[in-house]
Amino acid sequence: MLLVPATAGTSRLQGYPMSTSFNGTISRSAADRLDALVATAAVPSGPGLAVAVLHQGELIYKRAVGLANLAYEIPLTDRSVMRIASQSKQFTVMMILMLEAEGRLSLDDDIRSYFPWLPDWEHRVTIGHLASNTSGIRDILDAMIMAGMPITAPSSRAAARAIVARQRKLNFAPSTDVLYSNSNFLLLSELIEDVTGKSFGEALKHYITEPLGMTDTRLMARDDEIYPRLADHHRRGAKGEWLKSAWGIAIGGEGGLVSTLSDMIAWQRNLRAPKVGTVEMVERMGRPFVTIDGIASPYGLGLVRTMHRGLQLIGHGGWIAGSRSEAFRVPSEDLAFIVLSNHDDFSSFAIARDMLDIVLEKERADLISPEGVAALKTCYGFWRSHEDGLVFRLEDAGGLPALAGSMGVSPLEEVGRGEFRARGALPPFSFTIAPDGEIVTKKFDRRRRYSRIDAAASVDVDVTGVYESNEAGLSATVERQAGTLRMRVSSQFGAAAVELEACDRDLFLAHPADRDLHDAWRLAPWVLPWLYTVLFTTEGLVLNSDRGREVKLAKRS
Repeated sequence: MLLVPATAGTSRLQGYPMSTSFNGTISRSAADRLDALVATAAVPSGPGLAVAVLHQGELIYKRAVGLANLAYEIPLTDRSVMRIASQSKQFTVMMILMLEAEGRLSLDDDIRSYFPWLPDWEHRVTIGHLASNTSGIRDILDAMIMAGMPITAPSSRAAARAIVARQRKLNFAPSTDVLYSNSNFLLLSELIEDVTGKSFGEALKHYITEPLGMTDTRLMARDDEIYPRLADHHRRGAKGEWLKSAWGIAIGGEGGLVSTLSDMIAWQRNLRAPKVGTVEMVERMGRPFVTIDGIASPYGLGLVRTMHRGLQLIGHGGWIAGSRSEAFRVPSEDLAFIVLSNHDDFSSFAIARDMLDIVLEKERADLISPEGVAALKTCYGFWRSHEDGLVFRLEDAGGLPALAGSMGVSPLEEVGRGEFRARGALPPFSFTIAPDGEIVTKKFDRRRRYSRIDAAASVDVDVTGVYESNEAGLSATVERQAGTLRMRVSSQFGAAAVELEACDRDLFLAHPADRDLHDAWRLAPWVLPWLYTVLFTTEGLVLNSDRGREVKLAKRS
């Protein structure tokens, strides 16, 4: 279920003064509210949730609800081992900074000096660009989906490296934008192995987990591995039932770590008072690495800065099929929050921030004013950029306006009167509704106008045929089958059939052609609004996703 604060009964927007000072004690009523909140995302008979709150490094609240194993009714505890997904990235970056301190690398090093097999992107991509998500390298998962490579099928790290090596164009020039890309941290994982001569798991143990006594934190590259107290991971089936989750591709420091609540408590204590690494390293991880258009990037080095009702939070979240997680520190209050789960049917980002409100005994606030909700409801539907084929959809989700893209659906929040953005650590943009009814987005200091797509129109030219891309190593065959436009995409890594849903005259949304949930999960182990868009041009077609831009295929004559 998606946890979204209610809007009824008040027009008050989120925000409270910076003068808040937590006294270190959770009241009985606040503890009851925390228990009730946890119960919204986990029940005793289903997969679970484990959470903790620390003040000045001391544990002040801990709760585990639900089951680690449904078949044998094994309870989830603070020692249950669960995937932490992209929270892995902060461990990867900490090791990079420790290696830099040893003089074995520099964040200013060109990554191609270590890996000459990477393409010449006509730009210098550094280790710092990777760690700050400012490299412009297309995301490995989106690239796999576009290449027809099933994410849930077993595959090797060599295949992942080969996918990155085929991305001969960048999403943008390094340091000119921020776009979340798992490719960055895949390369950092490889770099750690190259520099240390150890496997990633061995390096993690040497530099971090053994010194901190984090005995249950390790790399679990695939879901077929077995460890003591490893919890099953779950997602919802087509009928709402719980199913075990599976993840086939081999993942590293971009999202492959498992841990426990107990170990993550130790890690948060280390971030507050480092025994591993230094205070300066932790501060660098949370500081902006680049400034773009005069505006500091929210992504530092493996950690993200977000604002919540006037408070700065520093942390990271994670989402992988079958698990969600979140952890952040609130420096002004000397608080830390941790959320781990063995299912993905809730928003860990939202629940962690709701926990913060409860601990500070603040009333639940509206995400959007009633006036904002009313304005957004008039804008439900598809919106397309004036400049290219980028598209998003505004829709209802749980009674509130939400933004849909190829990476999922996110509730919206109002960050200023009439200015909205997706509720998440790295929203793609903020936006306003212009007087002429168009939508104007803003990212850093760049604005882009979007027009409403009123109705999908039939393509007035024949788009069937064969398309090819030497740059991305892809070929695509587009044909009509029983009145439906279908495309078969193939590469050296696999093949996939997608159905093209008309969005605009020349713009289509790609969906798995096989609509059975398990068949769809082979290609992408999430239920997504669409996989990517397909824009037909006079030269060929262009594939775009939230994390992979401008993949061009020319039409074969």
